[in-house]
Amino acid sequence: MNTTPIATTVLSGLDGPLTVAATERGVVAAEWWAGEAALVAAVRLRLGPVESVIDGPAADRMRQVRPIIDSILAGRSRDLASVPLDLSDRPGFDQAVLHAVRALRWGETASYGEIARRVGAPRAARAVGGAVGRCPIALLIPCHRVIAADGTLGGYGGDGPGGRDDALARKQRLLEREGVTAHRRAD
Repeated sequence: MNTTPIATTVLSGLDGPLTVAATERGVVAAEWWAGEAALVAAVRLRLGPVESVIDGPAADRMRQVRPIIDSILAGRSRDLASVPLDLSDRPGFDQAVLHAVRALRWGETASYGEIARRVGAPRAARAVGGAVGRCPIALLIPCHRVIAADGTLGGYGGDGPGGRDDALARKQRLLEREGVTAHRRAD
């Protein structure tokens, strides 16, 4: 089995560190609060054998995307279409959903149902939620812009410190930074 070269970096953001991994094709993973070892292990589960590199096409790809990611982390709107992604291991439905989510512009939101309609599966809002929940690339696929049909935050993954509560707070901060107000659903 071939080994996939990946380049990793840890970037500082208002919501803590964002660890990013890239193959020569593009960004393959980005997670809040994941250390490099944890992110490499997660990528290994998805892609099989990987090798961390500091030279070569994967490292070149990381150098290409880093200024864009730094800009987004600093709160500046960027065209996400310019960031190459490597979603080659994702199922077709997940890829379609993640590309539709990626098309949401700064300050724009859509419901899970709206994303389902955009990918040609109008009755698949829950499946869209699953695909968004499995998204391996935080921030560059702006899952925080997908909200519940009633305008509340809906769900948002989070394995970092604080779990779901911290993740929902991050989603709310990211949306507020983009000029969008969404609140948690009253339990």
